[in-house]
Amino acid sequence: MEHGVTIVSGLAEGIDTAAHTAAIEAGGRTIAVIGTPLDRYYPRKNAALQDKIAAEHLLVSQFAPGVETARFHFPMRNRTMALISDASVIIEAGESSGTKSQGWEALRMGRPLFLVRSVVENPSLSWPKKMVDYGAGVLRRTEDLLGSLPFSQATGELAF
Repeated sequence: MEHGVTIVSGLAEGIDTAAHTAAIEAGGRTIAVIGTPLDRYYPRKNAALQDKIAAEHLLVSQFAPGVETARFHFPMRNRTMALISDASVIIEAGESSGTKSQGWEALRMGRPLFLVRSVVENPSLSWPKKMVDYGAGVLRRTEDLLGSLPFSQATGELAF
């Protein structure tokens, strides 16, 4: 990808699948952090994508093979994504979404967090205003995000 950004996402249906697929199609890098052991697929329909990421990119899980998947694993996965990312962007999340755990963890660590404007302006959601009050930015342009990331002066790519 032209800016050297690595996409970190959770391999769930919807936005996560789109983010990983777009990164791969653009010739970029992607990391999938899953809420199941590496030997399980969730959602099952992403099995081929998970295998491709495991083979050609990076697949991460904090759960040992054979561990029974539990509901609380997915918010844990979201916190892990915040820990390994230089910045987080919330594209969509309902009132009870586990994605909020990633946002709060990013804010707790002092890492940049952006919420897309449609999330912030959604009158049915109460949490976006709280995150903005705690320092989350409202993402209006890609340049807002890129300007917050630690780029290497030598290579022009993200510094890791």
